[in-house]
Amino acid sequence: MELEKQGEHTGLSQADLIRLKKYLIVNLKRALESEGIPAPQRESFITQRIHLVLEQAKLSLPEVAHNQILEQVMNDLLGFGPIQDLLDDPEISEIMVNGPKNIYVERRGQLSRVDAAFDNDEHVLRLIERIVQPLGRHVDADSPTVDARLPDGSRVNAVVSPVAIDGPSITIRKFSKDKLQVADLIRFGSLTEGMAEFLRACVITRFNILISGGTGSGKTTLLNVLSGYIPDNERIITIEDAAELQLQQDHVMRMETKAANPEGRGAVTIRDLVRNSLRMRPDRIVVGECRGGEALDMLQAMNTGHDGSLTTLHANAPRDALARLETLVLMAGMELPIKVIRQQISSAVDLIVQITRLKDGQRKVTAVTEVGGMEGELIILTDIFKFDQTGIAEDGKVMGMLKPTGIRPLFTPRLEAAGFKLGAGVFAPDLVDIKNARTAR
Repeated sequence: MELEKQGEHTGLSQADLIRLKKYLIVNLKRALESEGIPAPQRESFITQRIHLVLEQAKLSLPEVAHNQILEQVMNDLLGFGPIQDLLDDPEISEIMVNGPKNIYVERRGQLSRVDAAFDNDEHVLRLIERIVQPLGRHVDADSPTVDARLPDGSRVNAVVSPVAIDGPSITIRKFSKDKLQVADLIRFGSLTEGMAEFLRACVITRFNILISGGTGSGKTTLLNVLSGYIPDNERIITIEDAAELQLQQDHVMRMETKAANPEGRGAVTIRDLVRNSLRMRPDRIVVGECRGGEALDMLQAMNTGHDGSLTTLHANAPRDALARLETLVLMAGMELPIKVIRQQISSAVDLIVQITRLKDGQRKVTAVTEVGGMEGELIILTDIFKFDQTGIAEDGKVMGMLKPTGIRPLFTPRLEAAGFKLGAGVFAPDLVDIKNARTAR
């Protein structure tokens, strides 16, 4: 229940209730820190203190209003304020705070507004500070944007004034507490069993794989799933802006970037970490996302014996992914001819996996594309699997079929040398159509 509705039951104005809540939060926070209350005892401590304060102030609140105040103060001190319930909801995948009163969520790929609200801009700023402070990061007018993560690994981006015009903004990309497996993606219709079998063979055979997709398409989720195919006896180094990958292997070295200090010094970029990782005896390098000059370092690593690397980038199609990669290489500051860059890309990248969020919210692997070398000055791309959209149902659901194109990849001999002799059932579209027809019956 919002503070305005609480006021109707208590006779207090909305401003009075906000002041009461702020007073309780400030004083209880100070008491928790000064008295060193252990984490397991904090909830009961807060409950007792609130009862005591209200009793001493001779403020008699109806039970409903009292419980609401208690819950909100508890969420502010021990949780994440008004959005705590949204974080606890397993159906919500993203939370978007556009100022204190406008909060949206994504459920099953669809956006909707929710009733939750912060008291004011200061309330939002307190939450942002709580999130970024333990990570050694800061946000203010001189540094108005920040990337961070929650203890559960969820990714957070915050923007404050003067960049955020309508109030402080928070965007949280949640991650499932239960790590998704390939069987889950098959059940969701994101990929097929044949595609999964093929991708498993490619990862184990140490192909360099680029996962391409738009914002919110599921690139990180797919990267997590594919990384699960990496054998346990290999040393994996992950590099991210804000650590969110959830690799299950034992031998994983995780690194994340570091922002500059208030004096503008001490920053550690993804490019710095990619370069450093080459001195750490990696079997696999996994970069959460290529978005700058580190793309050149990644390509050079792929071309100099560090096979089996995985990374993601923002692009809407495999051909667009190559154009994006060219642009990122140029951002490294090296004046390389486009043909040289394309030769680097074609010899380094083996496979592009395109994932797309469709109009109805479904997330699907819409193309698995082989990078087949150069022809003149162009890189040859060959689709091995493709999503064939057939229409849109009355309820708005996108209809279509994921199936092989019928073309075997040129690197098939490499797969066979590694022990993977994939049968006709994986690459033959007619067999897939027959299987789907039987399933439909």
